[in-house]
Amino acid sequence: MAAASAREPSRAASPVATAAGVLLALAVLLTEEVIVADALSIGVNYGQIANNLPAPGRVSTLLRSIKISKVKLYDADPHVLRAFLGTGVEFVIGIGNEHVPAMVSSTVAQAWLQQHVVPHLHAGARITCITVGNEAFKGNDTALQASLLPAMHSVHQALGALGLQGRVNVTTAHSLDIMGVSYPPSAGAFAPGAVPHLQPFLKFLSATRAPFLINCYPFFAYKDDPARVPLDYVLFQPNAGVTDPNTGLNYDNMLYAQVDAVYSAIKALGHTDVDVKVSETGWPSRGDPDEVGATPQHAGTYIGNLLRRIEMKQGTPLRPAVPIDVYVFALFNENLKPGPASERNYGLFYPDGTPVYNVGLRGYLPPMADSQGARQAVHVILLIAIATVAFALS
Repeated sequence: MAAASAREPSRAASPVATAAGVLLALAVLLTEEVIVADALSIGVNYGQIANNLPAPGRVSTLLRSIKISKVKLYDADPHVLRAFLGTGVEFVIGIGNEHVPAMVSSTVAQAWLQQHVVPHLHAGARITCITVGNEAFKGNDTALQASLLPAMHSVHQALGALGLQGRVNVTTAHSLDIMGVSYPPSAGAFAPGAVPHLQPFLKFLSATRAPFLINCYPFFAYKDDPARVPLDYVLFQPNAGVTDPNTGLNYDNMLYAQVDAVYSAIKALGHTDVDVKVSETGWPSRGDPDEVGATPQHAGTYIGNLLRRIEMKQGTPLRPAVPIDVYVFALFNENLKPGPASERNYGLFYPDGTPVYNVGLRGYLPPMADSQGARQAVHVILLIAIATVAFALS
């Protein structure tokens, strides 16, 4: 009772205060251009090889609710870019492998930019990077591989002609298969067959200050040899780690070792001025019977621990002062992706917005009807609230 008497007496809110509060809340609800504040420093890959995904406008709300501020696309979907206008979300967009040979033509490259980039930048979209192709050296498409760097040059020059040079980077994403040696990290080296392509490619990245993008999946190493690859090592769990015999650096997880192996391979070709970014990494929550380790528990552990390290702004042992830059694969499970079951189960979320596993990313995916009709209803309520304020003040 003594504690109760020490409190200030409660006061009933006045009509003016109540109406003002309602107005403030509704104004927030009606604001469409909400900038991402205190954003996570991790990016996410937004793939769309599925027939059951939510509309881009709903996805924009979901990503803002979990404070994701960087998104990587595999195309330049105008519906997605328009849905994120005014949000402050930064985009990497892509030119698919099938379009790369045509981009060698400066006319084609400039036309592509004028259609897929310029209108969105003028509208306020934040497009900071264009990937020309994806994992071009993973297969045997020699025409694609031969046209990759000329296409990148062409796109870069077209950006300059449009006054966008320095505003948008041009690069491509590589599979870790491009490595010939990845252990120990200090001995990292590119596969001999890729070196003739990579030497001029790295010169281009250095000259344009663009990053080297690498897709890293420790899951594959564990799946292929679970008896010899320690699970704790690939999941960022506490473990003794592996010491590089040449540098004495200790690695307590495979992802950082893979990234530093790429840095070593780049240095071996004469460059120390090219940053490495992880354009894809993830862990599947389901897989085929022979895909060992593809479980929701392991996926949640991998992503959760990775998120914590990124928020700590950790660097790799070789570059401890440079926070690792990562795009998680992927935003949603994609039910039409070909290949083993794991390919369709890398998502952080199911298409209905439910988290596949709990890593603290519980976002809000608005219902399908929560668009134009709902907004009109809120406008009506706002008008009523304005009338209430006017009456209270009269």
